[in-house]
Amino acid sequence: RSLAEFRETRAAQDFFATCRSPKLCCELTLQPLRRFPLDAAIIFSDILVVPQALGMEVVMVPGKGPTFTEPLKEVEDLLKLRQKVDVTAELGYVFQAITLTRHSLEGRVPLIGFLRAPWTLMSYMIEGGGSTTMAKAKSWLYRHPEASHRLLRLLADVITDYLVGQVAAGAQALQLFESHAGHLGPEQFQDFALPYIRDIAQAVKSKLKEEALPLVPMIIFAKDAHYALRDLAHAGYEVVGLDWTIRPQEARVQTGKDVTLQGNLDPCALYAPKEKIGELVKKMLEGFGTQRYIANLGHGLYPDMSPEHVGAFVEAVHTHSRHINKH
Repeated sequence: RSLAEFRETRAAQDFFATCRSPKLCCELTLQPLRRFPLDAAIIFSDILVVPQALGMEVVMVPGKGPTFTEPLKEVEDLLKLRQKVDVTAELGYVFQAITLTRHSLEGRVPLIGFLRAPWTLMSYMIEGGGSTTMAKAKSWLYRHPEASHRLLRLLADVITDYLVGQVAAGAQALQLFESHAGHLGPEQFQDFALPYIRDIAQAVKSKLKEEALPLVPMIIFAKDAHYALRDLAHAGYEVVGLDWTIRPQEARVQTGKDVTLQGNLDPCALYAPKEKIGELVKKMLEGFGTQRYIANLGHGLYPDMSPEHVGAFVEAVHTHSRHINKH
């Protein structure tokens, strides 16, 4: 979002029309790689394609973001959702984008597929868009626990098929984002988020084996869920993503030695001078070490961030990684 070429390409048409164009998704995925020596690409898509596949209408409102025209309000509204989704029919445009991009990359870097986890999608579907409190969605967990589990199970099943389809299309790794984990306490996370995160990992790997597809690495990122790191480390994922609010050493103690960690520089650090960015990256790499670790930000970039500072971050990661490994 911070690249001028991204904004120029995106301005040409409606956001979700862009998401449904394999050619444009491929172009938007490749743009950062033309700017920076990144070590992977992540397919351009949107987090809300699954609710759309379930029959919900989502529009992009300028200045507000994605908005559901008819969010879920009562338990009876669950009956309006498709109970069985043919992901190839409903989301085939994403698979086409992945295949086109994989060919276009010509093996330069691996291609990552992604999606939001069930609780995060559920919260959008009930809130109708973004929210600072998630009060409407959380009220369902307290007032309608059985219905909440029905919705979460439906989402988990569709997500599983969708992620398997991404691998069949050419994705070489998968990342699952539980972006709204921080709105749940430990008990609610244990009840309404973690079981489905575990089930998705298990079901995806089982289906990949059944269909003789590659067993690709899977990444789980549950923002603000420090209390769940031990559980996430044993949830069936090869990589656990970290936000910027936990120290490297503490994260390693909680997750153990058998899981790769990813993160966790504060994205706002990219507003700092380039020299400071380099210092922060060096400190981060020294804290994590270079083994079983993927350097990354602790969340996404903001639209007003300087591409030059993004480049400084990438350069610092490579420079300090080489130095640490050499010595």
